[in-house]
Amino acid sequence: MYTWAVAPKGLKMPATQHILSSPRRRRSAAATMLIALLSLAALARPAFAHDSWLTLPQADELAARTPRPNALTLSLTTGNRYPLGEFAVAPASLAQAACRSQRAPSVPLRALGDALPRSLLLSAAQGTGDDAVLRSCWLELAAFDIQIEPPLVQVYLNEIRAPQAARAAWATLLASGQPWRERYRKFARIELPLPAAATPAQIAALRRPQGLGLEIVPIGGAPLAVGQPLLFQVLRDGKPLPDLSVELVSERNPLGVWRQSDVNGHLRYTLPFGGRWLLRATQLELPTDEKKPAWKSRFVTLEFEAASR
Repeated sequence: MYTWAVAPKGLKMPATQHILSSPRRRRSAAATMLIALLSLAALARPAFAHDSWLTLPQADELAARTPRPNALTLSLTTGNRYPLGEFAVAPASLAQAACRSQRAPSVPLRALGDALPRSLLLSAAQGTGDDAVLRSCWLELAAFDIQIEPPLVQVYLNEIRAPQAARAAWATLLASGQPWRERYRKFARIELPLPAAATPAQIAALRRPQGLGLEIVPIGGAPLAVGQPLLFQVLRDGKPLPDLSVELVSERNPLGVWRQSDVNGHLRYTLPFGGRWLLRATQLELPTDEKKPAWKSRFVTLEFEAASR
């Protein structure tokens, strides 16, 4: 069992202000420093599982593109470790993208010009007034085929916490000299800050699943807040997906917390501090073609902001 502890003031930690510590005993300064250094190592470690996520754009991104009037602007980026975006997605890769407000069930989310070096800005028209502001968005990227060199496959499997069945299947293929071929699809959602006047029914409606190939949605009609029990659900093609390893990552700490979805696809968390968080997961499907085995995968992310009480 772990809790979150504040890092020493003199320690510089990129994109983080907290580190994990055990509540069973107070750590010495040396031990605390060691954990902090491990946190930095987590940021620097090689990673193969590139997640793609939706987030609010930074000032430099907005300066590079002219936002449309009366529109929501989001940033779509890809990176080794949230929240650092490193690669852009091409506009042509968008298979579907949309947003929802309390008033509008769905409005298109479209590329705002060409991709920037590390992101693609997206825009969706919205009205005025709290009930017309877009609060929930989602997208699907086009399928993509890759081939991974054998030394990197184990890194990949570790990054996504692949199940033992997938590891055993790969060991068999590797022994027979087969390469790792994969077709992956990516899905992303974001829940934006909710208006204080929103009712539980309105909030629950904003969170309705979209029937994506893979998605994670908050459950219920309460705002996502620090210190409160939170419930999420993993869905595949609109149906609960059990036994999927999902990682929760904060913008303030590189160390993630892993959970496995239960029989109803549910995940339960209580957040220790506010800010932006990301739920990330990858589902692997074992090859079915014995002559030319190919893996299929689905990547999913959900970004949300937790309010401090």
